[in-house]
Amino acid sequence: MLDGFWANVIGISGSILIVCAYAYNVYAKDVSAFIYNGANLAGAIFLTISLLVHFNLASFLLEMVWITIAVSGLWKAYRTQARKQS
Repeated sequence: MLDGFWANVIGISGSILIVCAYAYNVYAKDVSAFIYNGANLAGAIFLTISLLVHFNLASFLLEMVWITIAVSGLWKAYRTQARKQS
């Protein structure tokens, strides 16, 4: 099982991924929906893993919403790319 130290490392990594995705969205000239939503999804998953050790209901619910939005963004990007290729 995950101990407190590694839960924090994983959680901080997730936070960094989410902040980097946001910065990428703000500062990149052309934003790839796959990179943006993929980084958000990975960050939310990492934070959710850390919540298995340091559980907080409000944070857990927020991460579930974040994961849902990121997955739907990836699905939308996939559909858009598929339409352009056909």
